[in-house]
Amino acid sequence: MTIQANGLSAIRAGRTTLYPTDLIFLPGERVGLVGASGSGKSTLGHVLTDHLRAEGVAVANVPQSPAEALDPLRSLDFHWDQASRALGRAPNQGLQKRLFQALGLEGADIKARPRGWSRGMQQRFIIAMALIGEPRLLILDEPTSALDPLVAAATMDLLDGHLAATDTGVLLITHDLGLAARRVDRLMVMDAGRIVEDARTETLLGAPATAAAQRLVAHRSWAALPC
Repeated sequence: MTIQANGLSAIRAGRTTLYPTDLIFLPGERVGLVGASGSGKSTLGHVLTDHLRAEGVAVANVPQSPAEALDPLRSLDFHWDQASRALGRAPNQGLQKRLFQALGLEGADIKARPRGWSRGMQQRFIIAMALIGEPRLLILDEPTSALDPLVAAATMDLLDGHLAATDTGVLLITHDLGLAARRVDRLMVMDAGRIVEDARTETLLGAPATAAAQRLVAHRSWAALPC
């Protein structure tokens, strides 16, 4: 199913942080949203999430840090149960097993509290919870920024492998051009609350048309990262 959202905007403390924006995602499409810190990437992700939910579209948003999603005093089993209930899903051990296998969590002690798992395992757990509702669009907001680069690459590989058999689209929000370049079909560049460029990944990397995209591509260190 093609997903479309028109006229997305945001004003915070009297200041426009997101100017009117239209977005479209094809079934199963992998799209990257890149830009400097403060350009409005996360704001767009939150506004898009709220808009699609209001429209009845199944969407999940994965935050950049496990600390944003996990209560350190509650077991991981509790978090899973609460996420399932919030999505109106009955307990499904088969689904949990499939997602845990897909994301390299099989055999992990789900009765433990978050501190009993590594940071990488916690992040993969959050991604697994986001997939409980079989979203049409998965929004990943800096999903690997708190992880070691090799752990981040392994996490993204596992997710890519799982999603390959689905038509779930992905919006990868990141300041890491190297991560996006290896993972998405299309890149959007954001600057000062506006999407200033939208092109196929290879086209944008080879011939960026705007100053914002040119600045990102000019930092060639992104090409050497393992993600």
